[in-house]
This record gives sequence, structure tokens and C-alpha cells, in this order.
Amino acid sequence: MRITRLALLALTAAASPALAETHEIAAGDGAQARLQEALITAQPGDEVVLGAGRFLLDDGLSLDVDGVTLRGAGMNATVLDFTGQQGAGEGLLVTSDKVTLRDFAVENPHGDGIKSKGADEIVYQRLRVTWTGGPKETNGAYGLYPVESDGVLITESEVSGASDAGIYVGQSKRITVRNNIARHNVAGIEIENSRDALVTSNYVTGNTGGILVFDLPSLPVMGGGNTVVRDNLVAHNTTPNFAPKGNIVAGVRRGTGVMVMANDGVLVEGNTILDNPTAPVMVVAYPLQFKDTTYNPYPRNVTIGANRVDRGGYDPQFEGKEQMLAAFGGALPPVLWDGLSQPGTVAVRVDPSLKGWTLGLTSQGGGLDVANVKPGPLQVAAPDASVTLTGYGAPAELEARLVP
Repeated sequence: MRITRLALLALTAAASPALAETHEIAAGDGAQARLQEALITAQPGDEVVLGAGRFLLDDGLSLDVDGVTLRGAGMNATVLDFTGQQGAGEGLLVTSDKVTLRDFAVENPHGDGIKSKGADEIVYQRLRVTWTGGPKETNGAYGLYPVESDGVLITESEVSGASDAGIYVGQSKRITVRNNIARHNVAGIEIENSRDALVTSNYVTGNTGGILVFDLPSLPVMGGGNTVVRDNLVAHNTTPNFAPKGNIVAGVRRGTGVMVMANDGVLVEGNTILDNPTAPVMVVAYPLQFKDTTYNPYPRNVTIGANRVDRGGYDPQFEGKEQMLAAFGGALPPVLWDGLSQPGTVAVRVDPSLKGWTLGLTSQGGGLDVANVKPGPLQVAAPDASVTLTGYGAPAELEARLVP
């Protein structure tokens, strides 16, 4: 049977998937309805393209279609302005997989900036989320906010003014956060209850705390760990804490550079950590009561590698700081640990090359000053045996004294 060329082309077209479409949305009257309609009717592979200009929006947006790209003309050219938003929801909510968000800004959402939940293989690229009034307790909690996801990339983006964390990744795995700027948030970048995260080459400045790696109880996903914090510039995080009372980050001290709390397998190395007056690096246990019987509140296997630090904590935000500063000669050590660890585990390791460093232990009622740390197995306990430091390597020399 002969098949003509025209018939063959018709059969081929019928068997092929529909070509991806581009939905172009311009700013101006009716932009809210036109944009939300495009996000609803888009098919996998489609692009929704936002023109340059300011989109005045009074309600949040949502996307629940896999494989869609939402892009603008640039983070300073295309602005989704939620100043007039009704309600307290996020600016944009994504609940689908393999979505790419890039090249636009979100300003003044009443809730979070851009949130994705259960959205695997999601990309946040060249985005800006800003609360233009500066740091305020009434600002939304999170700027970029992926949760419960497998495969997250956040890159080349900027966030400022979040009353919790500028860039927050929670209850997720396979995460990369790189080449971003986080400024004037309570926490610049926070990795929480997540695994296999790389936080690298970010500029984190003007926040209350720079980079936080936390594990918290009673969340749907538990057991965070295996996080690398490397090659970041963490500088001048001196903004007073403006988180709403009761938030866990409301307890972050002004002037904290990198903070690890109750996490397992964290490496902090190659960072430049400057002018963080409470502590360049802090490792602590979870400080509150909890009912979750599966939760481990202690830090485990936290390794502090070589980092460039200008000085230790010269203005720590602790009670009794005058006595502490006097005991340490005017400034706390670059690395602080609260001295709490699970028996039989290694809480904090200091890279053997850091022979001249001091690891300071601060805890309720005092701590230990461990000076001139050299590689070796270290078991140093306060007289009440409540504080233990465990190191590794060859035998070491150690000096220790109690801090009043």
C-alpha cells in the first residue's frame, strides 16, 4: 500500500506531542487575571514569559503544572508588586515538579515571597525578593522558601527584609544554594531538617545571623545532616533581631556568622567570616523542651575546617558578657560550642591544621576555654563532668580553664 508524503506527514504530526507554547504576559490592566490564567492553562514544557514593568497584584499566584518555566526580563526589570495584596499568603506558590523560576522580582508580599512545597527538581534563578521598607517584624517570614522537595537549586538570587530567613530550605534533600546575596534578614540562609545540602559562594551580610544549619523537633521530615558550608563571604551580620516573638530564630544573637544547631555531619570550611561580633562560628544543642521521642537535640560530627576569620566575638550578645570577655582577654574565640553533646558521640571536630586556634565553650553558668588546640583525642571535662570536648588524631597538648 502506497502512503503519500502528505499522509505520512499527517500521521507523524498526530503521533507527536504538542509543541511547547510561550504565554506572554504584559504588565498593566488585568495583569493579575491574565497571569494566573496562564499559570493554570500552561502545559508541561510551556513557558510563561513576563514582560518588563511592574505588575500590581492584589492576590497571591499559584502554579501546579509540571515542567513549566516562569521567567521575566530580569530581577530589576520585571517586578511582581504585592504591596496591595489582600490576605497574608505567599506571593507565589508552586506545588509541581521540574519548574524553573527565573529573572523576576517579588516585592512586599504579605506572607512569604516564593514558596514551593513538594516540588521536586525546582530551580530558583536570578530572582529578587525584597521588602522595600527594610527590616520589620511585620514583613513576611521567608523570601525563597522550598520545602519537602528532592532536588533544589537556588542560584544568583537576592533576598532582603525577611522576618525569619531570606533563603530557607526545609525538610528537603539534594540541595544547592550558591552565588546568592542575602542581606538585612533575620537569618540570611537557613538549611533546616534537610540532607545533602551544599551552601557555597554566597554573600551573606547585614543579617542578624548569617548561615544557619538547624534540626528541629516535631516536623514531618526529621534527621537533617550532611551539609557543607563552603567558600561563602559572611560579613557584618549586625542587624538587631526583628523576628516575631516565639519564632525559633528570635533566639539568634545579633552578630552570629555561621550557626549549627542539633545537626549531624556538617562541614564549615573555606569561608571568609568577618565582623560578626557574637561569634564567627557557633555550634549548639537545641535549647528548648520537646516531646518528640525521635529527636536528637545534640550536634554530632560537626567539623570546623580552615576559615578566614578577622577576630572572635568582641561584642557577644550573652548575659554576663563582661565577665566572659575579661576571661578570654577581650574577645571570645572564633568558634563557640555550648559544651553539650550526646554521650559516646563526637560533637565538634577542629581541623588538625588549625593548631593555633582556640575553641571556646560557653554554656549556662560558664564553660571552658580550650587553648592551643593540637590534633589529638581530647577528653576535657569541667569539674562537674557536664562538659566534654572530643577531638581526633594523634595525642595532643591542651590547656583548659573554667570561665566564671
